[in-house]
Amino acid sequence: MSRQLITFEVEGQVFAVDIMAIREIRAWTPTTRLPHVPHYVAGVVNLRGTVLPVVDLAARLGWRATEPTARHVIIVTRVNEQFRGLIVDAVSDIVSIEDGSIQSPPVTTSDAVVPFLEGLVTLEDRMVMVLNLPSLTADTDLAEAA
Repeated sequence: MSRQLITFEVEGQVFAVDIMAIREIRAWTPTTRLPHVPHYVAGVVNLRGTVLPVVDLAARLGWRATEPTARHVIIVTRVNEQFRGLIVDAVSDIVSIEDGSIQSPPVTTSDAVVPFLEGLVTLEDRMVMVLNLPSLTADTDLAEAA
């Protein structure tokens, strides 16, 4: 059985998420910062009357915080009936993969990205990290931001 993934870049690395979890892709919109939220929550934006928490994906993965520009985009995802925005550098492609082609991520204790991965898949000549959105967005502090 095949799945469709949308690929995108963050800090020069290629990531993907299941296209069924994507609600829309928005141009960068400045966020409103909130007090007492985790460092990786960039703030919130108004999504047609709904408050949408926006996560800086680079910061969430343990990398340096993104300094968003007009070239960045927000991928609006839906996980467990909750909407979240993810700041990414650029959206690349929609690709189809076979379920069996996703390999388990390597087990390392030093990589902050691994707990958020469903696995890795090779597309053409590049390695793509497939994100596990429920683990990425599972955070009680983030729920309070909404």
